[in-house]
Amino acid sequence: MKVVKYLASLGHSAMHVNTLPSKSSSKDSEICLHADRQELIVITKDEDFRNSFLLRQTPKKLVRITLGNISNQSLIELLERNLPLIAKLNDTKGFFLELGGSAVVYTL
Repeated sequence: MKVVKYLASLGHSAMHVNTLPSKSSSKDSEICLHADRQELIVITKDEDFRNSFLLRQTPKKLVRITLGNISNQSLIELLERNLPLIAKLNDTKGFFLELGGSAVVYTL
């Protein structure tokens, strides 16, 4: 929730999966559908979303964190360093951005 609060403090629309009806039990497909309908970016560590993007182009906008277990503060700092790139990609039809040691981008 700290990441959501951070993004919201910058004026971005942000929500945690726990605000969905099924909360943390939400299926990946439900999360993708909600994000695509609302034109939201999914931020995750889950590789299943990467596979879904590459195979089915959903979610349409995806940021995958590849650094494993990092603190919320480290995650916020990683996102902060990459917000200009994420904002630029958000203007496209769809994208997959992988953040870890370096950034890897795929666009639709």
